[in-house]
Amino acid sequence: MSGRTYNSGLNLRGAFAIFKNELMRAFRTIFGSILSPVITTSLYLIVFGAAMQDRMPGLGGAGYGAFIVPGLLMLTLLSESTSNASFGIYMPKFTGAIYELLSAPVGVAETLIGFVGAAAAKSLILEAIIMGTAALIVDYEVAHPLLALGFIILVSSAFSLFGFILGLWADGFEKLQIIPMLVLTPLTFLGGTFYPISVLPEPWQTVAMANPIVYLVDGLRWTFLGTSDFPIGLSFGITMAFMIACVTVISFIFRTGWRLRE
Repeated sequence: MSGRTYNSGLNLRGAFAIFKNELMRAFRTIFGSILSPVITTSLYLIVFGAAMQDRMPGLGGAGYGAFIVPGLLMLTLLSESTSNASFGIYMPKFTGAIYELLSAPVGVAETLIGFVGAAAAKSLILEAIIMGTAALIVDYEVAHPLLALGFIILVSSAFSLFGFILGLWADGFEKLQIIPMLVLTPLTFLGGTFYPISVLPEPWQTVAMANPIVYLVDGLRWTFLGTSDFPIGLSFGITMAFMIACVTVISFIFRTGWRLRE
């Protein structure tokens, strides 16, 4: 079955309408979308950061509380970006509104700007709130603020695209939770959120290096602390490659109509 045809021009009004609707949905469900992850991350900081601050040696030239802030930010960023985008596109499929979207004068670019852009924007708002909350609990600094912002935007965009694919693939609410809960969260916990990979003994250090989340956590930690286990270019390169792969898959989906008209 053929999918959507591509528009020759960009329908900014249509893209903004989708973006606004998706963004407002987060504020209509503010507890689940914003307050819940902020509270969860704050508890992590209190338990692992403030409570263990004096019991852990300095890591990367910073206290333990400051060391885990980037890891916790990445943990929230990956799960929320994926979940927001997957739920955003799944609901039109579930309610049948996807057919109105497919017949509207919007193309793939407008659809991605609307759904993926809103999911990424919600993640950025959430990250800003968490960083402000973290400053009240632990003492930390951002060594490279512009690079930190750029990397957070890049990761949120990449995993929002991934979540968009997940939402198209899922045929039930259970499948929306499989990847974030059973794959992303465990990989992030095992990706150096609470410890540097360099302290692991062999062969576990080699095994950990096969986890792609390790390089994302390490890249964000470098922008905060100025030190890392791997080159920062590797972290940016992996994220860019993942984003390009997601865009390629989404383009294929809209060309073929896979999961769009079922």
